[in-house]
Amino acid sequence: MKSEINAAVGFLSRFLRIKGHVNDRQLQTFNQTLQDILAEQYKHHWFPDRPNKGSGYRCIRINHKMDPLVGQAGQRIGLSIQQLYLLLPSELTLWVDPFEVSYRIGEDGSICVLYESHPSANGNPNVTTGNGNPTSSVAQVSPMVDSHISCKEELMVLGRTSPAKPYMMTVSS
Repeated sequence: MKSEINAAVGFLSRFLRIKGHVNDRQLQTFNQTLQDILAEQYKHHWFPDRPNKGSGYRCIRINHKMDPLVGQAGQRIGLSIQQLYLLLPSELTLWVDPFEVSYRIGEDGSICVLYESHPSANGNPNVTTGNGNPTSSVAQVSPMVDSHISCKEELMVLGRTSPAKPYMMTVSS
């Protein structure tokens, strides 16, 4: 659960770092606060043997309403809900599930995978990297933009035609 939460929190934090006037200390506090909140929220709703069970409960959603857990972490560092709306995508869905974290920006956007791992016999997840080789490294998180239609277009906006090697990016339909 920790790797999946770290991937989700890291993804949200990048928006604050890139778009906001948030210093390193505030960013660190936001990260730790949101990690703690999500771990507490998910502890009785985490089912590695049935990853889809509880997915709606673990979904982080920002649309016409700020996700209350993200809002709580933002307020801890002095950001109002209105400021968070300016810093985060206006339409964001982030699914934090066992072995996979994925997101969609916009109601019609593609679903992009931020983190993916596979259960192993010893209980530690194996993270799959872009080259298909399993590794035990920390989550691989994709770069981001304000809005996009597809993950491929997202990369093109950033001046790339394919993801950098350590990134895992797949599109689901």
